[in-house]
Amino acid sequence: MQNLPEIENLIKLISKLPGLGPKSAKRIILKMINNRQEILKPLVNNLNDVFKNIERCKICGILKSNNDSCNNCENKSKKYSKICVVENISDQWAIESSSIFQGSFHILGGTISDSSNSNNRENLLINSLIERINKDNIEEVILATSATVEGQTTAFYIQDSLKKINVKISKLAQGLPVGGEIENSDDGTLISAFKNRKDLVSSN
Repeated sequence: MQNLPEIENLIKLISKLPGLGPKSAKRIILKMINNRQEILKPLVNNLNDVFKNIERCKICGILKSNNDSCNNCENKSKKYSKICVVENISDQWAIESSSIFQGSFHILGGTISDSSNSNNRENLLINSLIERINKDNIEEVILATSATVEGQTTAFYIQDSLKKINVKISKLAQGLPVGGEIENSDDGTLISAFKNRKDLVSSN
């Protein structure tokens, strides 16, 4: 193959996406190049629009337009008494698609010991979670972190951070296998985990 820096750079970038390697990246790139007008050009334009206009809310972590306020934080029509805390936006989407949970979401943006994106206690949206609980008179916080070591560590840390607040704290129960991630769970598993969630007793 002729050495084309533009193609090589694109292969490297696409290979970083979940579930894709160099071979898959090459097939995707060839498909786009062979369909410049139908796929490549609209994709470039849409990616540019997302880059310019879409961001994470700095309070709750949900995706929002940078031209609008966050519906998740400022929903005037309906106030929820429950907040579901998840690690990533993909987890929120998985739970929403199951239609088992009616309430607000809080997306941390990773886990405490997630070395892949250098997140730590300061970078996660835990302080803003505490502020939301107090401001919105939240009655229950559902910890929907994954069943991995990192997810459990994060859940324990949040539980400890909330011990001085008068709020019910529960955690997803049976249905989630050890080491399992929320985004990879099917609807039946998530429904079981939500219905059988367990109350967590404060340490103090």
